[in-house]
Amino acid sequence: VLSSLPLQVMLYFNVYFFPVWCLAEGIMLHLKYHLLPWHYQFLLVTAFLILSLAEGTRLYLGYLGNLQEK
Repeated sequence: VLSSLPLQVMLYFNVYFFPVWCLAEGIMLHLKYHLLPWHYQFLLVTAFLILSLAEGTRLYLGYLGNLQEK
């Protein structure tokens, strides 16, 4: 089984980019939260949590599978 070099590079940089993205999205969500109706507030928080968990899981599994070449 061979690992993919482009995937390794993208995962490596995405591990550093993800916390910056998460912080920026969290700040933007905080700034506009009170201006939105309740159903948009619920949808935004739900989408943010799902995307953050999915991206964190993807990076973790990608790191285990490709960056450690297992």
